[in-house]
Amino acid sequence: MSRRLIWFNRFSRRVIKPALTRIGDPKLARRGLGLGVAVGAGFGVLFRPPPQTRIREGNLGSIPCQWVVNREDTHPPHPDRVMLYLHGGGYVAGSPQDYTHLLARLARLTQMKVCAPNYRKAPEHPFPAAFDDVVAAYEGLLEDGYAPGQIVIGGDSAGGGLAFALLAHLNAQNMVPHSVFAFSPFTDATFSGLSMSENVELDPMLPAEMRDEVATWILSGHAPEDPRISPLFAPFSAPLPPVFLQVSNTEILRDDSLRLAEKLRAAGAEVTVDLWADTPHVWVFFSRLLPEAKEALRRVAKFVQDVDAMERR
Repeated sequence: MSRRLIWFNRFSRRVIKPALTRIGDPKLARRGLGLGVAVGAGFGVLFRPPPQTRIREGNLGSIPCQWVVNREDTHPPHPDRVMLYLHGGGYVAGSPQDYTHLLARLARLTQMKVCAPNYRKAPEHPFPAAFDDVVAAYEGLLEDGYAPGQIVIGGDSAGGGLAFALLAHLNAQNMVPHSVFAFSPFTDATFSGLSMSENVELDPMLPAEMRDEVATWILSGHAPEDPRISPLFAPFSAPLPPVFLQVSNTEILRDDSLRLAEKLRAAGAEVTVDLWADTPHVWVFFSRLLPEAKEALRRVAKFVQDVDAMERR
């Protein structure tokens, strides 16, 4: 464990986790995340994308999105690959603009164009609004000429859950994307994993006691077992694409990944679980601060490249 990670975990336990525990209004979480990213980018420390990044706002069908790509003269994008990245934020916060630095690093490491849809957020737009928007964004890529096998789907936290909810939707139509990856995905809105209790004290960032409040914000009376928000309960079947899951052993959401991996393997998927020790939730978000985040992103890029290599055989 790097010294920076030790310091960050201490800071998160003393500052970030207590602040999340006290948030009683999802709009405050939204403003807090946006302010933190703005301050970090302003100082050029945490969230400023590399200078060679090109950013374009656009739409996929009716869904606003942000396209992020690196300059063709430095890291030219793959001509027939695209990444659909679904950002996190507990379904109530976050935006593609908050994630530009992470999207840029993914674009550079994978040499892909990255598209991040700005899906609707709860509580103004509760479930299933986010899922519907993600499906519409995917269909927008198909309308733009991409085949399912050319689309890499990724996401983190709530966005990771959306990635697998989308996969379940595509699986039911026998449509197989290139691959799917997720950082610390939220896949079970019933919060039934053992890690929800085992890691209450160990998780340096997420407060388990917020689960009922979060469920109220995002579900609006819908069943938490619905696979559109809890893909752990989706009926997956072959054929399925290669899957990469990255999570920490101390997260309260650890078992959201481990149980999903078991279910996907039982359905015939090739699943890689990259289990880290003592890292915080979605630590790749802090790639300019933590060496562990840089290495984690390199592993995801290698996964995508390995899938390409297998397809060429």
